[in-house]
Amino acid sequence: MNQTFDTLVRVRYAETDKMGVVYYGNYYIYFEVGRVEYMRNLGIDYRRMEIEDDSMIVVAESKCRYRRPAHYDDLLRVRTRVVVVKRRTIHFGYEILRDGTGELLAEGETIHVVCGSNGKPKALAEKYRRILENKTEKGSSA
Repeated sequence: MNQTFDTLVRVRYAETDKMGVVYYGNYYIYFEVGRVEYMRNLGIDYRRMEIEDDSMIVVAESKCRYRRPAHYDDLLRVRTRVVVVKRRTIHFGYEILRDGTGELLAEGETIHVVCGSNGKPKALAEKYRRILENKTEKGSSA
């Protein structure tokens, strides 16, 4: 089974519409918060990855399935996992749950291409690849 990491996020007023419901685009921000904290928990500092290894993980594809609305001041649990790691891509999966009840509010995924500062795709450094591959379902790249 995939190893997941949970990050808590409280819905701020600015993230909602007039009815107090989270605007749909903000779920991608929650995904990013979950992904960055997950990587940090694994010992991968994204900023250092950019500076020391000239590696950025660029979003190439994303999707989100909205199940139930989140509202202003809700405490959300962003559950993040690595789905697949390939030579130049990383695929993350997410669930957004209402903390306390565990109610599934949204689920999604993002696929990232590793690029250098020149914007061209490049291989993910082996030190990161090993860490991330150990977190996938099969424990290896596809």
